[in-house]
Amino acid sequence: MYPGAHLPALADKAALVMADTGETVTYAELEDRSIRFAHVLHDHGLRRGDSFALLSQNSPRYHELYWTALRSGMYLTALDFHLSLEEQLYILRDCGARVLVVDASLQDRAEAIAREAPEIALRLAFGGAIDGYEDFEAALAVASGDAFEDQPAGLDMQYSSGTTGMPKGVRAPLPARQVTEPGDVLLAVFGKMYGFSSDTVYLSPAPLYHAAPLRFCGLIHMVGGTVVIMPRFDAEKALACVEQYRATHSQWVPTMFVRMLQLPDEVRRRYDLSSLEVAVHAAAPCPVDVKRRMIDWWGPILHEYYAATEAEGITLIGSEDWLAHPGSVGKAGLGILHICDESQADQPELPVGEDGLVYFERDQMPFSYHNDPEKTRQAQHPHHDNWATTGDIGHLDDEGYLYLTDRRAFMIISGGVNIYPQEVENALTLHPKILDVAVIGVPDPEMGEEVKAVVQLAEGIEPSPDLAQELIDHVRGKIAHYKAPKTVDFVDTLPRTPTGKLLKRKVKANYV
Repeated sequence: MYPGAHLPALADKAALVMADTGETVTYAELEDRSIRFAHVLHDHGLRRGDSFALLSQNSPRYHELYWTALRSGMYLTALDFHLSLEEQLYILRDCGARVLVVDASLQDRAEAIAREAPEIALRLAFGGAIDGYEDFEAALAVASGDAFEDQPAGLDMQYSSGTTGMPKGVRAPLPARQVTEPGDVLLAVFGKMYGFSSDTVYLSPAPLYHAAPLRFCGLIHMVGGTVVIMPRFDAEKALACVEQYRATHSQWVPTMFVRMLQLPDEVRRRYDLSSLEVAVHAAAPCPVDVKRRMIDWWGPILHEYYAATEAEGITLIGSEDWLAHPGSVGKAGLGILHICDESQADQPELPVGEDGLVYFERDQMPFSYHNDPEKTRQAQHPHHDNWATTGDIGHLDDEGYLYLTDRRAFMIISGGVNIYPQEVENALTLHPKILDVAVIGVPDPEMGEEVKAVVQLAEGIEPSPDLAQELIDHVRGKIAHYKAPKTVDFVDTLPRTPTGKLLKRKVKANYV
């Protein structure tokens, strides 16, 4: 559903507010600007099923373009601006982006993309001039403000980091029709659980290129609420925003909780948080002690969900249920849970209490990995093509509550951001001073986990702090800096099976 459904009743109401500058976009402006950009895309030949992309820091432009996609039957891909140029170019080409909109604050990267990807038909910049880009505002100004008679439903297309070194696109099938009432499946799940309404003031402190912040802000627009966007997370400023804007709802990752809890008591007591009705958290496991302290501070308003970019299923749990089942991520709210034995070829279901691969059963497979049918097939159960998994390990208790014991086969979650060890290992494997390497996540009190490289050196190479830094810098030169190891340990040998498979559980056991 697109914002025009709320007009004219909410025409002058704030749809988006930037917390730092106060820049506001009303529902009427969001409607007008998304219509105009839809015409810009149409005039450049884009039609239903085509893709366009955005490279930006947090900005109202995200949802102007998001709603353009939703009302045009197209896919919007929001690029993580922290990724390397190589990674961003891969995503742009893989998703088939024919139009790119960029934030002028990212000028150097935007110019590099223009040089390396001249095949992108139309490049637009906002917030300032960039060589090789036309002016975004000028393009909107001359575009038609009349909505198309046919407005097919579109979607976002997100990329999750790939285990083979490059991100993988999660492409859901386009809806058959545009809904004119709040009929979105995610709204049906989350809206009911969290009480989203036109009175909602939703504080979003996270990067909008992530699936959850982008989509949740969209859900608030579906019910006519107001979204307040922080340019970036800052612990004290987040508390100040709750007070200033009288935020009723918000979404966080556990690292944000940790940083707010680390504030001095007098700072935490300084702000009036009484307007908060619901504080949602997801994206990474929340340590039990951290969550207890947050509930003690904010009251029983914390709500957790477990899901993924693939949206294969959802579990939900509120504060009271969590206090009775500490460590659980809840019961299924979308899909039917199955725990299966991945060690057997037919993956039979496991009894209550036993750890296995977490599957969600849906009416049909809800997603595919773009241009990767084999990976899509691997996400399906061998005997049930409507059971989907992202590789998480967990178990159910006898009441149906899910507990996760591993995340996506050693995926590292640092500050709510997913990092795949294989990608980091690939960046190190061919280094001339390395014989063997394992990359793992080790506990970190603030970030949840940090990246550690465990290295077996080539013959004749001696370990040293300088060499450790050399290896870290080597990774930073190949992939995004946040994925690089924070520390490097040197060992005599790494455990492998006779067939060469790395026994990463044994490596990790030394640190956890």
